[in-house]
Amino acid sequence: MDRSHLQRQVAYMRRSFFDQGYLDEQFIQLEDLQDDTNPNFVEETVRLFYSNSTRLIRNIEQALGEYPLDFGKLDDYMHHFKGSSSSIGARKVKIECTRFREYCESGNAEGCIRSFQQVKQEHATLRKNLETYFQLARQAHPA
Repeated sequence: MDRSHLQRQVAYMRRSFFDQGYLDEQFIQLEDLQDDTNPNFVEETVRLFYSNSTRLIRNIEQALGEYPLDFGKLDDYMHHFKGSSSSIGARKVKIECTRFREYCESGNAEGCIRSFQQVKQEHATLRKNLETYFQLARQAHPA
């Protein structure tokens, strides 16, 4: 595949993330911080997000397994998760985090559990999509 075709494919994929609501303008702001001195800034930031969020997911899973549920602790974990998601522009993840926090506020354990499954699904989908995107971008724009 020639480089110009790859570059068009990368641009199309990037646009689709916004069109489908996976990413928001915060991702663009991250891209604006990337320059020649740090050409992998966005990818490194996303990688750090996934490293940290994996730990938060484990903490939330553990807290959801406790009885009675500590909605305050769950809300704190999800507040942190939502902030991290917002920092990379993970729009769908952030929306699901907000829904989870609303269930915490109302003390709805079943809602929290269902919503958390959705948070994990959106998190995994975005991760898979971004990994493909960054891999393609490296091929289209080799150092």
